[in-house]
Amino acid sequence: MYAYQCHIIEIGETMGIMLSCCGITCCSEKKNILDARVKQENIGSLYDKIAPIYDAWGVLTESRARNRAIELANIHDGQSILEVAVGTGLAFYEIVTRNPHGTNTGIDLSEGMLNKAKKRMSQLSETNYSLHIGSAFILDTGDSSIDTLVNNYMFDLIPFDDMDKILLEFKRVLKNNGKLILVNMTKGERFGSKIYDFVYNISPKTMGGCRGVKLVDRLKKHGFVVEVREYYQQMLFPSEVILAYK
Repeated sequence: MYAYQCHIIEIGETMGIMLSCCGITCCSEKKNILDARVKQENIGSLYDKIAPIYDAWGVLTESRARNRAIELANIHDGQSILEVAVGTGLAFYEIVTRNPHGTNTGIDLSEGMLNKAKKRMSQLSETNYSLHIGSAFILDTGDSSIDTLVNNYMFDLIPFDDMDKILLEFKRVLKNNGKLILVNMTKGERFGSKIYDFVYNISPKTMGGCRGVKLVDRLKKHGFVVEVREYYQQMLFPSEVILAYK
């Protein structure tokens, strides 16, 4: 990805880079090379355009990680469940199927994605759910009211400086010992996965604004107890699945 001989030191979510030419250090440390590059106010319209084809991408590259997240959620009927960034409802459908008489709420920034989710959910009958436009930064949910909060492929769109605000909101709405299920595009750990970094650097919108992140350290910083962090790679696309408790 770089045209120089580089020594790269990974430090959390930043990379300290030293380029050596004849032994001389010539650039600064801790440079964020893969921070979010699509403005948050443009995410909704971007995903309105992506919505018609998103399901194909989701099945080909994300389904293993998403299915594992649902398994780890261990949903029982009667719970209060919130999915933030519900997308086209691929996970939400499974959530509501397992919690038909509980409270199921899904929010997303994209009207196009929500319309796809509503069409998917119309296949179910005698279930309790609501879908509406909403932001992860300000959740329209009471304090300590949610048993399980599910969030798939959203933090990879969020600037590093804004992630803490969202995690504080997640922590606010979760009940004591409430469950947080996260799936993110993560930093590639196996052969071929770096191709997505290459594409992102050329055109962030081609990647839907997503780049690889790691959330475990940040979760711990906010007092979450991380029980599971697993890595999945599907069609070379790298994902992390996290189970944490408030």
